[in-house]
Amino acid sequence: MNYISYFDQTNRDSISSVGVKGAHLGELTQAGFPVPPGFCITVNAYQQTLDKSTRMFDFTENLSKAEPEQLDSIQFFSEMIRGHILTLPMDDMIESEIIHAWEQLGTTESYAVRSSATVEDLPTASFAGQLDTYLHVKGKEQLLNTVKQCWASLFTDRAIIYRAKNGFDHRSVSLSVIVQKMVFPDVSGILFTADPVTGHRKTTSIDAGFGIGEAFVSGIVTPDLYKVRDNQIIYKQISSKDKGIFSKEEGGTEIKEISTELQDTQALSDEKIKELANIGREIEQLFGPEQDIEWCLCGEQFYILQARPITSLYPVPVGRDQQYRIFYSVGHGQMMTDYMRPLGRSVWKTMFPYGKTTNQTESAVLVEAGGRLFMDISEFLYIKQARQKILQNKTKDASLSALKKAILDGGIEKRAPKRGTLRKAFQTYKSMIGFLTKVIPRSLKVIYFENPDLIQTRAKSGYQSVLNKYKDEIAHYSGADRIRYIQKLLGTFFAPKCFGKALTYTYAGFITLSILEKKIEKWLHEKLDPSIHKSPPGNVTSEMGLMVGNIADVVRDLPEVMEYLKTADHDTFYLGLQSVPGRDDFLTSWIQFMEIYGMRGPGEIDITRTRYREAPMTLIPAILGHIQSNDPSEHWERFKRGEQEANEAIDNLLTRLKTLPGGSRKAKKASKLIRIFRNTVGIREFPKYIMTQYFDFFRRVMIGESATFCQQDLLEQVEDIFYLSLDEIIALQEDRLPDVKKLVQSRKEHESRYQKMTTPHVITSDGEIFTPEQSSEHAPPGALIGIPVSAGVAEGYVKVVRCLEEGQLNKGEILVAPYTDPGWTPLFQSAKGLVTEIGGLMTHGSVVAREYGIPTVVSVENATTKLKNGQYIRVDGTNGFVEILRDVGEEEVEVGEGAG
Repeated sequence: MNYISYFDQTNRDSISSVGVKGAHLGELTQAGFPVPPGFCITVNAYQQTLDKSTRMFDFTENLSKAEPEQLDSIQFFSEMIRGHILTLPMDDMIESEIIHAWEQLGTTESYAVRSSATVEDLPTASFAGQLDTYLHVKGKEQLLNTVKQCWASLFTDRAIIYRAKNGFDHRSVSLSVIVQKMVFPDVSGILFTADPVTGHRKTTSIDAGFGIGEAFVSGIVTPDLYKVRDNQIIYKQISSKDKGIFSKEEGGTEIKEISTELQDTQALSDEKIKELANIGREIEQLFGPEQDIEWCLCGEQFYILQARPITSLYPVPVGRDQQYRIFYSVGHGQMMTDYMRPLGRSVWKTMFPYGKTTNQTESAVLVEAGGRLFMDISEFLYIKQARQKILQNKTKDASLSALKKAILDGGIEKRAPKRGTLRKAFQTYKSMIGFLTKVIPRSLKVIYFENPDLIQTRAKSGYQSVLNKYKDEIAHYSGADRIRYIQKLLGTFFAPKCFGKALTYTYAGFITLSILEKKIEKWLHEKLDPSIHKSPPGNVTSEMGLMVGNIADVVRDLPEVMEYLKTADHDTFYLGLQSVPGRDDFLTSWIQFMEIYGMRGPGEIDITRTRYREAPMTLIPAILGHIQSNDPSEHWERFKRGEQEANEAIDNLLTRLKTLPGGSRKAKKASKLIRIFRNTVGIREFPKYIMTQYFDFFRRVMIGESATFCQQDLLEQVEDIFYLSLDEIIALQEDRLPDVKKLVQSRKEHESRYQKMTTPHVITSDGEIFTPEQSSEHAPPGALIGIPVSAGVAEGYVKVVRCLEEGQLNKGEILVAPYTDPGWTPLFQSAKGLVTEIGGLMTHGSVVAREYGIPTVVSVENATTKLKNGQYIRVDGTNGFVEILRDVGEEEVEVGEGAG
């Protein structure tokens, strides 16, 4: 059996025997890159040594049962396994081959001995830093001992936890050991063939410092930073490097002071920076994806010590051509930036009315990357006047801020096509132009000619009969034709009879508010009183929150039901209720809620996400939290108080207007605008309510089709259909989709890889990510900055909620969440204030927060990680900041009252 593989015998086909790191070093050596010579001790040696153990199977079996959070258990098994591996005898043949290879390279040399796992640094996961490396290894005994230590390092705490979190079976991972001649560098560092901060794929980023890289990895010094693009150095940050860590030829390292004249000089000359950047690009061409490369410089010679894929970069959306393009996040506007499965993305691309040719079912304007949807707005931005309009827009919005930065960067202006931009924009957005030319006049008609008191009835009429008609019609179709019928319905979703009418009244509300704000500014020289937003009629989402409060009031008088809800689960929810006293009263209110809102849920814009009806326990924490934090009927009293405050603000406004010259006319005009606004602002939530009803209808059809596929053994689970697009489902029904189970599995792996990534607001075809610019002139030092969307100040304790099931709020707590779409509304009745990581002035959470009078700040970067449960904070929804007043464990203070 072969236990040794020299670098010049090793390539990427050797991963199973020498691990990813070893295979890469072999590939680099064979391609002619300057790699210090060495060899790999293959996984056969590791496996054969461990096969002698009678205890390893039990060790790994117990380890596989430990959760990543069980640190004590993991540390116990880690120490036991590593100690056990060090006691295992090494086979004579293995030892002999290692010694022979070492003698071939030179017995007087110093060596670096490092681990190379068979699952390390795959394109889907990086194990960098999880396994041990040993430097300055000299002599036979030290080499053999170090090899064993490398084997044992496969079971360090950090390696075990990382594998557990990323779904790697401890028993399926094997280890090779790399033995490589040490070099003694003057300069060393890291090279990224894409900018690791901005994601720009054409920018090479280089960190460089004197001595070995350990100096800046450990934080002893700050390295220089160089950025190279198109063979030009575009950025240099020269750090003061007063010391460095250097290797000693006799073994070990030492910290040396850097001479005064060198401390503030470049570690690499411009010529060497460009030379190194070119080496990096050549390595990227060899391996394919963007690379993270360890390098060093000895005299004038560069050496490559390691190359691995960069796994942290957000994938680049694919544009329609090779032009420079800008992509704008759809998820941020919809308050749902989670990973969306293929069926969810396909539904949106089919529904989206712009960017389709005659034969296309899916829009080319919506593109996907990392499981998220982005709008390709390049054709629009190619037009100079469009860019100017965006830059002039004063709306406070995080995505708009990021887009402005992308425009000001100049890439779109410099690289836009020289001619034909207007024609291309018209071709792409002609359906949008047609839509707006119909909706805007209809919205103006609502404002100037309709009776404001009839708006609610007219906006909500008709859609249900249309939906019922579609439900009847689909019964006449089967198989592929049934899915094609859904595609047809999605393609006409924005027509007036479906979605368009409610959207007309929504636009009327936006226009009315804008007119009203400008009039008040002109007449009274002040901003519109935010109380006018409170408790408007007809907001279907706010009504859902009130209905949750009704259920809570029923449950609070049913102690047996309340106790049951604390321990119930999805699968046996209704069955378990059968023996609970008081169940009938609870079920009456519960079923009434489900009939109206059962098709909703967190992340509801994704058709593949679970609905309240399917997962009843999703709502229970909000109900129990409401009982804890609200008195009986308090939710209705709060709503009526909001109505009263709104009416008082209106009366005050109209009274003051009447005292002005021409006051009666101004007051009459303002009164009508306010009535229109109050009757349309609630309709802002109605189009999405219609959408969720259609999605529920389509979802049930898909689940039914999938059940048939499972019976035919085409799919393993009913949920597997969510990993196929609409066209692929049709192909499967027509026997045109081979290896569908393999395809589904690859899509699940894609989800696992990308679901935890942060969705960028704006990303370009170069992979460059632009982030929002947040500022607040009124914020105290150290405050978290966001966008103010609901006026007032609230103080309370932090409650971080990342999913609705965690949402049991106590009285006086501030809700801190990644986002809040309509499915989160049940929590609003219990929240004293609201902080979210994404959002804008007119996104769901903002609208409802204003109606409830909850001080709210949105678009606070990393709020759910920077704020901790138990911290006492102030949320300033007027000026847009969050201030930490007391940290966890500090002296408690009396909870203050929020200002409406």
